[in-house]
Amino acid sequence: MRKRSAAMAAAVMACTMAMAACSGGAHGGGGPAATAAPPSDPSKVSGDITVLTHKTDLAADGTLARYAAEFTKIYPNVHVKFEPIVDYEGDVKIRLNSDDYGDVLMIPAAVPVDDYPKFFAPLGTPAELGQKYRFIDKGTDNGQVYGIAINGNATGMVYNKAVWQQAGVSSWPKTPEEFLADLKAIKDKGQAIPLYTIYHEGWPMTAWQSYLGEASCDPKANDNLATDPAPWAAGKELNGIDTLLYNVVHDGLTEKDPTTTAWEGSKGQIAAGKIGTLALASWAISQMKAAAKTGGQDPANIGFMPYPAQVDGHFCSVISPDYMEAVSIHSQHKAAARAWVDWFVDKSTYAQDQALLPTLKTGTLPAELKAYQDAGVQFIELSQDKNALVSKIDNESEIGLNKPDYRQHIVDLARGAGGGTLDGDFADLDKKWAAAVKSAGS
Repeated sequence: MRKRSAAMAAAVMACTMAMAACSGGAHGGGGPAATAAPPSDPSKVSGDITVLTHKTDLAADGTLARYAAEFTKIYPNVHVKFEPIVDYEGDVKIRLNSDDYGDVLMIPAAVPVDDYPKFFAPLGTPAELGQKYRFIDKGTDNGQVYGIAINGNATGMVYNKAVWQQAGVSSWPKTPEEFLADLKAIKDKGQAIPLYTIYHEGWPMTAWQSYLGEASCDPKANDNLATDPAPWAAGKELNGIDTLLYNVVHDGLTEKDPTTTAWEGSKGQIAAGKIGTLALASWAISQMKAAAKTGGQDPANIGFMPYPAQVDGHFCSVISPDYMEAVSIHSQHKAAARAWVDWFVDKSTYAQDQALLPTLKTGTLPAELKAYQDAGVQFIELSQDKNALVSKIDNESEIGLNKPDYRQHIVDLARGAGGGTLDGDFADLDKKWAAAVKSAGS
């Protein structure tokens, strides 16, 4: 499995024709009969439930079945069946036209929040659930919560500790300049590729957008784009992020030919010390550790560092939810379905096993994120108050902040495969963005 936080960042922003059809076909369910209240007595909860999952790898290797076995120790009269779906977004979006989309499911990104009551049973109020869980506002519509995140992700960079240590680097770089110097030391003192872009796959390039808010430690970093006519001006955060990407490539600190890079291959390469760094969020940690174990390498060599920037002496890491888990409004066993949702987020070891940020506020952090916390890295959530407007501006400007082409072009400029200069590119980006800001606000 790949591309969690990056894929979610680039998710569909509007309801498709298929979704429009299913919106009309599904009935609303705000009434008491549709409510999926937390069960109070496990012995009285029963039924067979189907859980739709995008985690095809965990279904195939028996991990989800092991979780279900633990669940049934508490809820012996509930039988859980998993339905793994490869093209989760596409297939489930279509299935929402009917009433056959399981009892529990991850909410497809294409479903507008204000359509949640048409498909999912309410789980409680944000005031109540927000005391217990992170990201509750993302699953809330009109005073009711319809989805609870299965986990969260923290932004940063996956790295091979042994490679960095062999280069004489023992602490995380605090500035872009230190980061470049450290990558140069890796190149000079060993055989590893300092930073691997995975350019060819496309989607990994969108991870660079997730660093917005980290250099500034500003929760309103995304909202600010709605009124800023020049986000790529000198001193601005997007300017800094893209300049760092450009410099890493321009200084020869990445793979020689980015057009041949491969996602699957990168796992074994970083595990074996052939790659020093990957610009990927925390969801990727467990996959790199698994590759190390498979290849006979030490999983402990896989580490996670924050983006190289500090504010007032501390790093920041933007956290965001993964898929929201919901109960189908058509489920005939809502109590059993709700029991699974609560148990999976509250009691399962899924987040810790996959080195992910727990949705449960009191949940135990995995080792890599605990190292973040212990080092004083502050988790911040970006405000989404103006996200719809920012998305509209982005679409009108045709820049595609969360699409790979935008950063792939910067890589091309840096490696001499595209005409123009970085400053010229920034000026062009600002011109397009300013026009879209003016148009959206008129």
